[in-house]
Order: sequence, then structure tokens, then C-alpha cells
Amino acid sequence: MSATPQKNRASRRVLAAAAGLATVGALVAAMPAGAHDRGQGHGHGHGHGHGHKPRTVDVQLLSFNDLHGNLEPPAGSAGNVTKTHPDGTVEAIPAGGVEYLATSLRTARKGNPYSVTAAAGDMVGASPLLSGLFHDEPTIEALNKLKLDVSAVGNHEFDEGAKELARLQNGGCHPVEGCYEKGKKFKGADFPYLAANVTKEKTGKPLLKPYTIWKKNGVKIGFIGVTLEGTPDIVTAEGVKGLKFHDEIETINKYAKELDRKGVKSIVALIHEGGAPASTSYNYDCDSPGAGDGISGPIVDIAKGITPKVDALVTGHTHQAYVCTVPDPAGKPRMVTSASSFGKLYTDTTLTYDLRTKDIVRTSVKSANHVVSRDQPKATDMTRLIERWNRLAAPIANAPQGYISADINGRGSTAPEKPLGNVIADAQLEGLAPADKGGAQVAFMNPGGIRADLVYKASGSEGDGVVTYGEAFTVQPFTNMMNVVDLTGAQLVTALQQQVSGPNEAAPKILQVSKGLTYTLDLTKSGAARVVTDTIKLNGEAIDPARTYRVAMNEFLAGGGDGFPAFAQGTNKLVGASDLDLFNAYLAAHSSAASPLAPPATDRITVIQ
Repeated sequence: MSATPQKNRASRRVLAAAAGLATVGALVAAMPAGAHDRGQGHGHGHGHGHGHKPRTVDVQLLSFNDLHGNLEPPAGSAGNVTKTHPDGTVEAIPAGGVEYLATSLRTARKGNPYSVTAAAGDMVGASPLLSGLFHDEPTIEALNKLKLDVSAVGNHEFDEGAKELARLQNGGCHPVEGCYEKGKKFKGADFPYLAANVTKEKTGKPLLKPYTIWKKNGVKIGFIGVTLEGTPDIVTAEGVKGLKFHDEIETINKYAKELDRKGVKSIVALIHEGGAPASTSYNYDCDSPGAGDGISGPIVDIAKGITPKVDALVTGHTHQAYVCTVPDPAGKPRMVTSASSFGKLYTDTTLTYDLRTKDIVRTSVKSANHVVSRDQPKATDMTRLIERWNRLAAPIANAPQGYISADINGRGSTAPEKPLGNVIADAQLEGLAPADKGGAQVAFMNPGGIRADLVYKASGSEGDGVVTYGEAFTVQPFTNMMNVVDLTGAQLVTALQQQVSGPNEAAPKILQVSKGLTYTLDLTKSGAARVVTDTIKLNGEAIDPARTYRVAMNEFLAGGGDGFPAFAQGTNKLVGASDLDLFNAYLAAHSSAASPLAPPATDRITVIQ
């Protein structure tokens, strides 16, 4: 989910998605000559009775993705995973939170002498206040305690630029805000962040390690980590300054060859790019009826292009839950997994390692997603970590900003027009409409920048219906500065068409619009034609292609982010307050304890399905 990157008071954060006990697909793999099946009496490391050394051992690969600094259980619908029961009924299961994730992973590791834990990026970035306020140091500390062995970088690891990413890896206190706790210096990540497809423009050298080799008792597994090639399109220009992002397939194939030459025959790719299963239920079988039939999106073509030397793909970015097999270039099925987001699921994959060939027996790879349920004991070390950082955040986090009468869904809404999207766009228009503030006539908000729901139920001691600064921050964590620019009516129409065409055609990004703008979206059509141009009106009047309009949006969108190059053509720019400041000002102006803000109607975009 693309999202606006953050600045200064920035925070990084995770979106939650559905995860679960998905399919247990078996994979058929191209094995090197001699890497025979397990039918020789000593399979799976259990052949001791014959006086022989076992032929194979099972390596447990535990994986997750898109944590986005969600140390506390994500609130509201964003904290649920969905499960479909055999009778077709669908259940929403509250999941996630590092206290439970730690317990789940520690429990899963028991009885597995060979266990490795890996992540597919966006561990930090777009985080709730508890982590974001402290530039995600709390999340790195939690991941160290979780014993994470390796992670790929995701696009959100670049939200604050390469220098800040290096600090998260290597440690040291924040260059502006210093050390957060007296006498404590931030140690950095105990695990390597891998960025094989990110190089420095000046030198052409990799920004971070491209791969790492995990070893135990002679067992060796190589991990190659990449982020999506399109990272610069979804991160502010400042965040990716001086960096070049390369093709995922070419990069992985290059380093797989290098690992192979070093004698590492077992390879796992960690890829911060993903797909969309046909069902959002974590237990959906995306290999029904055939391998990979139930999944679409960029990861499918990537999986089909990655060399058969790679034995499994751990993916992310789309916040979806899936355990699928997708054929490799040799036509052999290969496991491709993703564990939703926000720590709501983890994937448990069994890799059978042949001690003679040093390769994975791909025909016996098994994998399933498991819910990080909240009805298991909390890990006490994580509870202490959360309490410690919460004490530091409390003076800022607990300040009330406004009042709501019911949940106002943003991230948790699957509709093109989201109630919280309307509130945010209205807040931006209202704050920037005065002549001296930019004279805005209309405002647009990118859906990926809405990171949570506004939840009626109290998160702490503030009382039901009270929106705290911490909750508002969790919704708008990037602290993007707002821009007001001149755009012609023709450019506005083009921007609306870019929601459903070009890079956004396969997965439309429907902008949230301020009150007064209305139009029809016909999803039965394809590409730009989905926007019915003669229905686009502002305050009841048709948009005039030749006229100039003052348009408000965050700096990320104004730079053409998320596949909206038309917005980057804006002129006569005025920089306003931050998105979060405008959001909080709107809550203060439009709600009180006696008269809370109700969820707005969603009647601006008429959708034809």
C-alpha cells in the first residue's frame, strides 16, 4: 500500500491485513541430480535407527511482513483477520500486537532445532505514535527481542532517507532529536537489512548487504532481499535521493548465481512486493483449482521469472495473506507466501534440507499462515518495552483532539470512497480555503496515506469517542506538508483518470475527495474510461477544462507520487500546514463532547460495479 512518506516528527507504521492458516501446498521442484526423494529410509532427519546419518533435516522458516511499527494490537477493523469456515460463514478474528507475535514465534520454534525467522520489509514506517514519535527505535528494539534473523527493506524503510535507514541498521542517536532515554544509546538492528536492488547513484555500489547466509551445524541457507523496483514512485523524492532501484528478477537471479558459486544451494528470496488473492480470508486456498490460480498482481510475473536456484519466496507490500505455489521458469511449483500486515499473521514454512546436495527438497516444502491470536499469553518482555516507550510518549499521545459518535473507517473500509477519507479531504480543504492559506477550492487525499480507522472505543483511559493525538497520528503518521497549486480543469480530469489507468490500472488508487466534488466511476469499463468525464462537477458545475483551479493535496501527491504525474504539473505553489495539523484542527472545530463528529455520508463518488 503506497503511502506518503514522513518527515521531521515522522513516524513509520504498519497496516494490518488478513493472515492465516492458508493452504498447505506441496511443491515440486527441480532438484539437482542426486537430490533424490525422501523414500530412502532416512528422510526428514529421522533415520537414526538404521545406524545411518540422516539424509535430510527440516529447517523451519518463520516469516512475516509489513509490521509498520504496530507494537500494540492494531485497533478496530484494521486489527482483524478474516477466516472462512467450511459452511461459508466468515469470521473476523482480532489479531496482532508484538506481545502476541513474540509468544506465537517462540511457541512455534519449540522442538525445531533448525529455525530461522525472516521478514519481507516495511517493518517500520507509517507507524503509530508509540513507534513513529521515536523514529521507530522501539520497533527495531522489539524485532531484536523477537530474534528476527534477517529482513528485506521495504519502501517505507526509505521514508526518512538512506541516512536514517543506515542509523536503524547500525545504531546511534537521532541526528536532530538525540537520545530518547538518559544514558541509553540506540544500538540498531541485530539483524541485517538486505537491499540487493538498491544502489548508490554515485558509486553504483549496493546501499546495504544484498544477501546473508544463515548457518547452523553445516546447514547453509542464503537469503536475498529486495524492495519493489517502483519504490521511488511511492516515497518522497527526499527519501530516495541519490539512490537507484533495479529490477527485482534480474537482481535476485544475479545474486542467486553468486551464492550458488559460493556453494550455497539453498536460497530464499525476501521480496517487498506482492499480490492479491481472490479472497481476503487468510485460510483461502489460492492453489485451487491449479497452482497459483487464485492470486494476481506483480508477484506472479516476478515469481515466474526468478531462477529455479531460489527455493521459496517470502513476499509483502500488499498487506494480503496467501500461501501459494507459482511455477518457476522450469515449470516446477515454488512456494510464495505473505502474512498480511501489522503482525496479525506469521507464516510457518518447512524447508527439507538435503545434507548431501545442500539443497532444499522442493517436493516436500510445506507452508501455512497462522493467526497471531490475542487469546494467548502476552510476552512479558514486550509488555515492558511497550510500557517504557508509552511513558515517554504519554504527554503528547494522550492529549484529546476531538470527539466521534461511532467508528469512522479509513484503512478498514474496502469501499472506493471511505468515510475517513472524506473527513481528511474536508479538513484539508477547510484549512487551506482562506485566501491567505492558499485559496483551495478542492482537496485530494491518496488512499494509501490513511493508515488506520478512527475507533470509537477508548484505546486507553481517555474515554469512548475521544480522539487522542496518538490516534490521530496513527491515521496520518507522515507529517506531510500540505501544498496548494494551480491546475487546469483538463489536468484535474487527467488526474482522476490516472486513478484507474497507467500504473494504477491493475490496482486502482481511488483518491479521497473533498465535499463539492462529485463524479461517476464505472468499474465495468477499463482504463481511463472508468472515469465518466461528463459527470465530474465541482459544487454542481461541470469542470471547465480551460479554467484554473486551486487544488490542495499533500506534498507526496503534489510531487506526482502514487502514479499521479498530472498533479506534478501544478504551478503557483503555496506550502501550508502539515496534514496532521489540519486534521486535528478540523476535529477540534467540528466536534465536542456534547456534539461529537458523526461518520459522513459517502456520496461523492457514484460507483457502477
